[in-house]
Amino acid sequence: MTTPLTYLYAPGDRPEVVHKALASGADVVIVDLEDAVAPDRKKYALAATADLLASPQTLPVHVRINTPHDIEALIALPGLCALRIPKVAHATDIRRIAARAPGIPLYPLLESALAIEHAYAIATAHPAVHGIAIGEADLRADLGVRDGTSLDWPRTRIVVAARAAGLAPPAQSVFPDIRDLDALYASCTHGRALGFLGRAAIHPRQLPVIERAFRPTPEEIEAAEEIVKAAATDGGALALPDGRFVDAAIVAAAQRTLALARREGSWKWSS
Repeated sequence: MTTPLTYLYAPGDRPEVVHKALASGADVVIVDLEDAVAPDRKKYALAATADLLASPQTLPVHVRINTPHDIEALIALPGLCALRIPKVAHATDIRRIAARAPGIPLYPLLESALAIEHAYAIATAHPAVHGIAIGEADLRADLGVRDGTSLDWPRTRIVVAARAAGLAPPAQSVFPDIRDLDALYASCTHGRALGFLGRAAIHPRQLPVIERAFRPTPEEIEAAEEIVKAAATDGGALALPDGRFVDAAIVAAAQRTLALARREGSWKWSS
């Protein structure tokens, strides 16, 4: 699979919405058993999700569990790709989950000040951790801060923690206003500048905006091609004709840029 850029949430108690999400063109569908489901619908959401995942799916399906008790109903299902673990605060939280879900990739969600402080420990808690993510709504409430750039420090903290742990760059948290696509695009470009790669969405119309924001521009592609071409003829550090110094890390970044540029979009809805 190509590097995922779009992750679409769908409520687990609405199977018809989950099926639409699976046909939306998102790279990953996240079936939500937590915040998107009312308390009196949790049991049904788990049963409906287990029924869906009893068969292999056409693209990766992650499940954001509500409680650890959900795990037993899900771990043996062929359609399950990974578990999203909400409100993780300590590395021990992840180790307990990993013991209950052997062989299942885990994505801890960091949603409190304590979780941000423990970001690297959580990211390295167990080999089952395949990525970390930030839950901005709960974190904002915990810190008592407003929108905008107020969360840039914890955002950067998890980007650094993921990189230090050898994980893929984290995807951005959801953008709650599904109507303001210009603001979504601006937020994505800001997140990209902070080191995020891709974003979670709560509506299919957000997906092409996220894709466009995180795919490299023609100028970035041209620069990356120049770097990779130059590196192919010189195995060490080198200087490009315009004076830019290029080393192995810059070549690797250029190769990642070209890999993203080769992605193919497959949007299956009208906005």
